[in-house]
Amino acid sequence: MYRVWNFLTNYSLLLIIGAIIALFWANTNPDSYHHFVDFVIADHAFIGHAHYDAAGQVEYRTLTLHYLINDVLMAFFFAIAAKEVWEAIILENGSLRGKKAATPLVATLGGMVGPISVYLGLAYFLGSETYDAVAKGWAIPTATDIAFSYLVGRIVFGAGHPAVRFLLLLAIADDAAGLIILAIFYPSGELAPEWLLLSVGAAIAVFYLFNRLPRQMDRGNELRPVSTWVRKKLSFWPYLIAGCLSWYGFQEAGIHPALGLLPIVPTLPHADRAFGIFSDAEKYLTDLLNHTEHLLKHPVEIVLFFFGLLNAGVEFSSIGSPTWLVLAGLLIGKPFGVLLFGWFAARVMGLGLPQGMRIVDLFVIGCVAAIGFTVSLFIAAVAFDGTTMLGDVPVQDAAKMGALFSFAAAIVSIIAGKLTGVEKQNG
Repeated sequence: MYRVWNFLTNYSLLLIIGAIIALFWANTNPDSYHHFVDFVIADHAFIGHAHYDAAGQVEYRTLTLHYLINDVLMAFFFAIAAKEVWEAIILENGSLRGKKAATPLVATLGGMVGPISVYLGLAYFLGSETYDAVAKGWAIPTATDIAFSYLVGRIVFGAGHPAVRFLLLLAIADDAAGLIILAIFYPSGELAPEWLLLSVGAAIAVFYLFNRLPRQMDRGNELRPVSTWVRKKLSFWPYLIAGCLSWYGFQEAGIHPALGLLPIVPTLPHADRAFGIFSDAEKYLTDLLNHTEHLLKHPVEIVLFFFGLLNAGVEFSSIGSPTWLVLAGLLIGKPFGVLLFGWFAARVMGLGLPQGMRIVDLFVIGCVAAIGFTVSLFIAAVAFDGTTMLGDVPVQDAAKMGALFSFAAAIVSIIAGKLTGVEKQNG
C-alpha cells in the first residue's frame, strides 16, 4: 500500500492542492483569478494561442501562462502516461499483451461507449439547445484517473484481489484510448498534417542515430562501448531536442501540442521488462526510458500543481446541466458499460475472467474507474472554449465541475462493494 500512497503523493497531492486553491480563489476573487490564468508571458511569440488573419492563416501567437502549462509543460505528464502504455504493449511481459488482456480491453471499450451514450443520450433528452452546447464534450466522462482509481480499487477489493490487476489493465488501456481521442477529435487549430512530418522525422532520426546505430556498432561486443558512451555522455538530451521539434510539429499541425512528445517516447532505449507502474521494483530499472521518467517525476509534480491551479478555478454558480451530464456519464455509463461489455467478452466471446473474479465485480470495477479527475479536467479544458454558454452557465466551467465531482465515485465504489458482497483479499 505504501507504493500506491507514494505514487499518489508524487503525482496527485500537489494537483489536489492546486485545485483546492483555485476553487477558493475563483469563488472569492474571480477577476484576479482569471487575470492570473490569462497572464500574457509573450505576445507575437512563436508558440502560444494562435491569432488568424482574414485568410485564415496564423498571423501571430500569444504565449499565456495557461498555454505554457496546459499545452507545453503538460506534455511531460502525457509522456509519462505514454511510457506506461508503451511498455504494456511492446514488452514481452507487457500487461496489455496476450489473452490476459482481452477481457479488460473489451471492458475498456464498454467503459467508453457507456459514458458517451449516457452523456449524449441525456443531453438529447434535455433538448436541442443543451445537446448543441455540450455535444463536443462527449469524451470528458470516458477518462479514468489511474492513480486515484487504483488506490480506491485496493481499498474496495484488497491488494491481493484479481479485480485490482484487472482494474489496472483497464485504466492503462483507458489512458491509451484517451491519448488517441485527444489527438484525433480535439485539434488545437486548423489542421496542417504536413507538419507531422517534422515530428515523424525527429522521432526516426533520434531513434536511428542515438539508439539503433550505437547498438549496431556494438554488435558482437559484450561491453557495448558505443551505446554506453552515448548513454553516459549524451543521456536524454538528443531525445529532448527531438521532443521539442516534435512538439512544434504538433502545434503547427493543429493537433493538441500536449501530445507532442508521444512520438519520441518509443524511441528511448528501454529495458526488456517492466514491473508495473505501482511496483516498488520499478525504481531499480536504469534504462534510459525509466531514468528519464525518474528525472521528470518532481518537475511533473510541480506542473500538475499549476495545472490544478489554472484549470480547476470554477465558480460554484457555474454548476449546471453539463456538470450532471459528466457525472451521469461517469457514475452510470462507466459501471454499466464495463459490466455489459466485460460480461460479453467473458461469457459470449468465451474469453473468461481471472480466477477469483465474479461477473458482478465488473460493475464495481466500473464504479472505481469512474473517477475521471485529471484527464477529464484536461479534456473539458480543450473541448470547450470559455465563451460557450448554456443559458447563464459557462459550459466549460460546468463540465470541469463534473470532473471535480467525480471523486464521488470513490464513495459509490465502496458502497457497491459492500452491496455486491466483495470479499477483500489482502494477500
